[in-house]
Amino acid sequence: MGVLKKLFLIDAAFALLFSIANIYFGLDAALFAFPLSLAFNALLVFEFYFRLLKNPSRLSFSASKKLLQYQPFAHLIAFILRRAGKSESSFAYDAISVFFWLASFAASFAVLRLLSEKSLSKIQPEWAGFCKAKKRKGALWLGFELLDWADALVQAVFMVLLFQIFFFQFYKIPSESMVSELLIRDRLMVSKITSGPKFPLTKVGLPALKKYKRGDIVVFRNPHYSSGRKEEVKSVISELVYMLTFTTVNLNVDQNGQVKADPLVKRLAGVPGEQLMMVNGVLYSRTKDSPQFKPVAEDARWANYNLNEKGPALKKMIQEFPISQEGYEEMLAFESERDSMDIEAAKKECRAVADGFERLSGTPAAPSALSKAAKGFLSKEELFEFHLMRENYSLTAKIVNAGQLGAAWFKAFMTDWIEESEGSVSDGLYGGDLYSDSNFRLNLMIKLCVGKLVLENRRLMLKGVSFSDYGQSGERRLLLERAQLLQSYINYLDRRNMPVFPANSADGSPNYIPQNCWFMMGDNRFNSLDMRHSYEERLEPLSAIDPHTVYYYSNMEPQFVSGEKILGTTEFRFWPKGRIGFLR
Repeated sequence: MGVLKKLFLIDAAFALLFSIANIYFGLDAALFAFPLSLAFNALLVFEFYFRLLKNPSRLSFSASKKLLQYQPFAHLIAFILRRAGKSESSFAYDAISVFFWLASFAASFAVLRLLSEKSLSKIQPEWAGFCKAKKRKGALWLGFELLDWADALVQAVFMVLLFQIFFFQFYKIPSESMVSELLIRDRLMVSKITSGPKFPLTKVGLPALKKYKRGDIVVFRNPHYSSGRKEEVKSVISELVYMLTFTTVNLNVDQNGQVKADPLVKRLAGVPGEQLMMVNGVLYSRTKDSPQFKPVAEDARWANYNLNEKGPALKKMIQEFPISQEGYEEMLAFESERDSMDIEAAKKECRAVADGFERLSGTPAAPSALSKAAKGFLSKEELFEFHLMRENYSLTAKIVNAGQLGAAWFKAFMTDWIEESEGSVSDGLYGGDLYSDSNFRLNLMIKLCVGKLVLENRRLMLKGVSFSDYGQSGERRLLLERAQLLQSYINYLDRRNMPVFPANSADGSPNYIPQNCWFMMGDNRFNSLDMRHSYEERLEPLSAIDPHTVYYYSNMEPQFVSGEKILGTTEFRFWPKGRIGFLR
């Protein structure tokens, strides 16, 4: 009896200190954390100390035992409630609160061990009979059985939650961003203990022991979403509700009611101290010690662009093929054409198109109009590449109707890049790197296509051909097919390429991924919204070199992920049955 009483008093003391640590003076939900934990602790002390120890009965024994089992969970709810307030607590304050929670948890666990039938038979034999279930009949029996089931469920959910926070978590793959390594509905075991698990809503926890390397598949919090205290509280509560409702209710949704893509499972592609770039699906990196960009050989082992080449057994399990075999081969041929483009020949072509339009129109571009025309003749929306190619006839009409101003703009659009780009060549690359060079060339290909369409439209106008008969022009049909090919490639542009990241400083000096930060991508590069992208598209210039560049809609916004957001590493796939095994 003495040991049992001492252990309970230790538990009660730490529980009281934990309650005091939850005192809050603001006027919001956190105000209820202290009275909640204090009321629970008072009820436990009353049942155990003033009833069970002084006047033992089966009822007081059962009530005390049940309250001890729920004590850690009640304290956890109070802890979460306290941190839901507007006033943020310090690391030291959180650390003290966590210590009191752990100490009370350990003491209550020790008391519960002494309340087992085996222990009681030694230290308190007269209580041993309380451990045996009392026989009940009829409706009373059914009611107690249902309560026992509900009790077991709630306790199991809380225990699983604690287990997932600190040790291992099970994760179900929701998308095909990691094909072919991971498929939809694959179930993984994620190790968290080596990644420095933290107590909910705090930075208090174990240190990270895992040394991440390129190729690791990691689970991490999605940095695209806001990560304030309010969102963290909602995330913890939604996870609890999700498990209590057997995964039928998911409160982890965005402002539109859509389930958040959080957490994410991606492969670690870039490591601290690197600067990255991706062109034609090839990832390049450089470091302070190796200043030249070189292909990352390991990345080629995981990156998937053409799922049509996979084996028939795997292809049966893939739901979406972002590009056909024919489309993939067409894309490779296009990239080869772009990369081998003769810039000197392009200069001649652009001048010829501008001069040809000037001759047909008979309205030479006056120098005084050139500056005004170049600055504001078309808006960014009108310079959107798809709009330029689709609305090529309307563009031609606008240029013609503007007279000398339109002719001046068209000449600037076709030729100003020639002089402007001369000082941008470094190591034979326009813009100084492969990404800038390839986008510069793609920009020229679009401008030549649009320029030739405008020239052909003007020729047909002067011949008096009605717009309905423009389709009879073989030259125009070829140019529209060319426009369709250009548009097809641009649809894959931001999935196939990435600018230098982190971007260079204003003086051109390189920046590198900081320590304890990593860059993640999905293996299925055409079907992965990952750390290359934002969740919003915006009009961006295709080339920074050309003062009259075309624009395209881009969601390119690379970012690295700090180690604090990494929840764990995937270790083992335990389902489906035919795919069980360790991940590569």
